[in-house]
Amino acid sequence: MKNRRSSQDEPFNFWSGILFGIGLVTFIDEVIFHQLLHWHHFYDKSTTSMGLISDGVLHAFSWFATVLALFMLADIRKRNVWDKRSWVGALILGAGAFQLFDGIINHKLLRVHQIRYDVDVLPYDIVWNVTAGLMIVIGLAILVKKKSSEPMKKAGEL
Repeated sequence: MKNRRSSQDEPFNFWSGILFGIGLVTFIDEVIFHQLLHWHHFYDKSTTSMGLISDGVLHAFSWFATVLALFMLADIRKRNVWDKRSWVGALILGAGAFQLFDGIINHKLLRVHQIRYDVDVLPYDIVWNVTAGLMIVIGLAILVKKKSSEPMKKAGEL
């Protein structure tokens, strides 16, 4: 027997997706740009050792967000109130929001690191922030489309 979703379940779908998106994009950033390409560390204003420690903290944060999101997802799935569309929209929104935060706050305002060093960083910044903006728009579009289709479903169920 399938449970009916209530408005109380919406925040759990949303925040689980947001946290998973943040954890996923942070993990991808950390593995690709920090570990594989060696373009930067999370905190580049000190020694290499401090940079590696900051990468470890960032990696722990990404896993904390991912694991918490998966526990929340397991709960909403167990209660049969998982809304896949909302969850995926929130995932993409969370990933884009974190990437935009990283690109604007960490790269430009706080200057804790740049995407790359010793190159013209403008093309990298443009790609990074435009990609983040696109993810935000796509995530919001999925969430808004889901919201606008709910009244039609309810009217059709009558």
